[in-house]
Amino acid sequence: MAQLNYHHLKYFREVAREGHLGRAAEKLNVSQSALSMQIKQLEERLGHAFFDRVGRSLVLTEAGRIALDHAERIFGAGEELLAVLGQQGEAAAPLRVGAASTLSRNFQLQFLRPLLGGEVNVVLRSGSNRVLMADLEALALDVVLTTEVPDAGTTGLAAQRIAEQAVLLHGVPERMRYGTLKEMIGSEPLILPTESVIRPRFRHLAEQLGVTPRIAAEVDDMAMVRLLAREGIGLAVAPMVVLADEIAAGLVHTAPFDLGISEPFFAVTLPRRFPHPALAPLLAAQG
Repeated sequence: MAQLNYHHLKYFREVAREGHLGRAAEKLNVSQSALSMQIKQLEERLGHAFFDRVGRSLVLTEAGRIALDHAERIFGAGEELLAVLGQQGEAAAPLRVGAASTLSRNFQLQFLRPLLGGEVNVVLRSGSNRVLMADLEALALDVVLTTEVPDAGTTGLAAQRIAEQAVLLHGVPERMRYGTLKEMIGSEPLILPTESVIRPRFRHLAEQLGVTPRIAAEVDDMAMVRLLAREGIGLAVAPMVVLADEIAAGLVHTAPFDLGISEPFFAVTLPRRFPHPALAPLLAAQG
């Protein structure tokens, strides 16, 4: 099978963007007849018509819309390649950030805030640590945000501790009526994150206090922890950043008890010859 002629694809993309053969020909500095022939050859190669003529305009067919979508991605990838290897600017090379699906959305926002609204495009993906670390090793991500250091089997990865926050009890005001920590966790229903260092450490604390906690919910999503605590389902066992908005609005209060538990936050990277130029300043800003 003959290879795709990317020169033809480039001409097609320009005609599709302009919606007019004459304007596209003028922009490309070619004759309309030559441009029309290029488009015809591409259509014959792929076996589909890409345009319907409506008056003096060219309107994309369904096949044309599919071809344009692929063309944009193909040439966008080429521009990104030039930006990454040639260091020709940050805008054409998005910073690809992976975040553990259990990670607080508020924390992710705090981490990315120095870049938001600027010239750097940020692509944010969530998933399990295993999948994200594999993508990082495959150079599909620039950095992974997580609360856990990489497994011993993931070689070459570097984990930078960028924050650590105390884990406390948070709930609606009517659940804050206890004088001791033992009374509170022995009486109130609790909301625990499952995939986190918090859960085993909190259970150990309960054993030390000699109480059997009543678990209202165990969830793997910090956004759901926020919602359940706000709705009064129970006391959330979490860092303050998870419920920062609810606390600021007075919807949720924080109990004045030290649990002796903290949760670390890590930025995991793979040493690269061509790192994203925005990454080092972003990591430095976390201090």
